[in-house]
Amino acid sequence: MAEQLQVVDCRTGNSYKIPIDGGYIRAADLGRIGISESFNENGDVNAPKILRPLKILDNGYQHTACMESSITFIDGQRGLIRYRDHTIENLFHDYVYEDVMYLIIWGHLPSAEQKSHIREEISKAMTPPETVVKVISAFPRDAESFPMLIAGMSAFAASDEVMCATRHQQAAMFQGHLDVADKALLRTIAYMASTIALIYCHQNDKEFTPPEIGTSHSLCGNLLRMMGVTNPKVEACLNKLWILYADHEMTNSTAAVLHAGSTLIDPLSAATAGVICGYGPLHGGAIDLAYEGFKQIGTPERVPVFMELIKAKHGRLFGYGHRVYKTRDPRINLIEELLEEHRAAVDANPLLRVAMEIDKFANQDQYFIDRGLKANADLLGCFLYTAMGFDPQMIIAITILSRAPGALAHWRESLMQPVKLWRPQQKYVPPMAN
Repeated sequence: MAEQLQVVDCRTGNSYKIPIDGGYIRAADLGRIGISESFNENGDVNAPKILRPLKILDNGYQHTACMESSITFIDGQRGLIRYRDHTIENLFHDYVYEDVMYLIIWGHLPSAEQKSHIREEISKAMTPPETVVKVISAFPRDAESFPMLIAGMSAFAASDEVMCATRHQQAAMFQGHLDVADKALLRTIAYMASTIALIYCHQNDKEFTPPEIGTSHSLCGNLLRMMGVTNPKVEACLNKLWILYADHEMTNSTAAVLHAGSTLIDPLSAATAGVICGYGPLHGGAIDLAYEGFKQIGTPERVPVFMELIKAKHGRLFGYGHRVYKTRDPRINLIEELLEEHRAAVDANPLLRVAMEIDKFANQDQYFIDRGLKANADLLGCFLYTAMGFDPQMIIAITILSRAPGALAHWRESLMQPVKLWRPQQKYVPPMAN
């Protein structure tokens, strides 16, 4: 017998049986619960009745699932992550990022021919038009990466005829048309990579290197080529590290991509909505704040004083703890493997010596142990970027690129479901009388 939740409405005495499916109930089933009220506010008993269905109030969607998805499974209680039912540990040890990107988007690991096709399609779209180059170069070299990324992606969107046409089509261009959607999805990834490379070159006063068009370079490889970074160790590290960030279920930024995508907008515009969320200080922007803290501390010797201030609630330790995991994040073990491979570069960086001293303190102090406050995988992975020479303000941009295919996989998945414009409701609370 299927599991059910039996609800008795004390207002009416009516009883309802609500089906339970895998620990979830449907809000529409709760919507069957309600009371009939007079439509006439003057109390006329003969006035027509209107049903007031029960609704759910859930600020911040703490207890509400907005989608059904077959892409990523996370069990925060047991510390498990699976992409399309493959454990993240096996994918990390046996494959590279392109394999996992393909798996997440198209549901299976690619053949050599399929991987070559994806490489070629992305590389062909990576060459930026002159308008995009001019937009990025118009910024001061010391401008933050975030507004430059938004501007560059917008310039790419303006130069893409298919993306622009989306806003002038009465019929859905991508919904149910996966062949068109897949091409636009790959161009979106390419545009984001090129914009990030242009930003990096502009900020560092370096010459932008055109991408290698064809099958010889992976997404990571072409990104680094455009940046002028030629270290094979960096590419190898990113090809593993990005696996751990490829998708993380329904994050704030992924939800933003789907929210925008529900309007039937193009994938580049939807991805831009996710980028905007990714820079908020409670999301990816927390990394910037963590690094600012490392700089303020200055030396490892000053870490104990800083940590005591945190314990006394005179400050906040950004990048520690995670809302999802109640046990060790399974990605941390894998990041630590990479950190060990690059130990010399980590130890040689003054900023990372401060960061590692903070981590050592947090792992040994009872205050942090009792509260489960450990460096989360986002922060820990950033140590590798820093060890490889990337400026902290570029780290979020590069990390967002690693996450973009996952968010776009959710967007693609939504195209195979009935069109549903996301339109959350609210509970109206009358203003207090003066």
